[in-house]
Amino acid sequence: MALDHFSSSSPSFASTITDQPAFTLHRGSAPLLVSIPHAGTHLPPAIAARLSEHGRQVPDTDWHLERLYGFARELGATLLVATHSRYVIDLNRPPDDASLYPGQNVTGLCPVDSFDELALYPAGDVPDAAEVAARRDAVWAPYHAQLREELDRLRQAHGRVVLWEAHSIRSVLPRFFQGRLPDLNLGTANGNSCDPALASRLLAIARAAQGYSSVLNGRFKGGYITRQYGAPARGIHAVQLELTQCSYMQESLPFDYLPDEAARLQPVLRGLLQAALDFAGAGGQR
Repeated sequence: MALDHFSSSSPSFASTITDQPAFTLHRGSAPLLVSIPHAGTHLPPAIAARLSEHGRQVPDTDWHLERLYGFARELGATLLVATHSRYVIDLNRPPDDASLYPGQNVTGLCPVDSFDELALYPAGDVPDAAEVAARRDAVWAPYHAQLREELDRLRQAHGRVVLWEAHSIRSVLPRFFQGRLPDLNLGTANGNSCDPALASRLLAIARAAQGYSSVLNGRFKGGYITRQYGAPARGIHAVQLELTQCSYMQESLPFDYLPDEAARLQPVLRGLLQAALDFAGAGGQR
């Protein structure tokens, strides 16, 4: 993916956005990459100062997913985890901010309101085009460059690789869906981002998980990362899993991790990732 078209004309401006790295990386050797683009909570001071008190609490974070998926290291997976809040820039949105769900209520590349439709910039000083470009250069571009590098590395080593997009969201969010969301929301861009055999196997595991509801390509079909990088014909199979946060954590402040609930969910997640690994491993070494 070429990023040149989306580069800021002022590199020095980009360097003032943040002095923190855009991600943390645990590099594994198995043909599985777990991407967690919405786990970050860092707000650079200059941005935090403009946000509302509500915004500074970063309530729309995909909380604790790096902890919930910690076992993936034991499976040999690579973990790429965002450090910055999605309020700085949303890594799962297209760089041109095109809507992923035309006609539906969505948040943008640099959100100006929260999931509860509360203004993030109470003074009205929302990011202008130059600031959006600088944030993209400073945070979005490095994450995606590393994601592409890791996918290429693993595909070269194994012939094919599974990209697992790990997400979570509050179980009830009227802005985005009616009623209560299923607990396990698998998305494959309506079958375009991975082999149907893998999707079927994952859905069967999800449906067999006692105490959890599930769906394939329901409200959440996969965001930009799933759609952009999933390329089954080239050996890259991308799957998004959107979890209900109540299945492993407290959905309101202080957003605590709930170890007992998480421990019940983790065997299901392990089964899903193992199925992804088994599928990728069937591609053979080269």
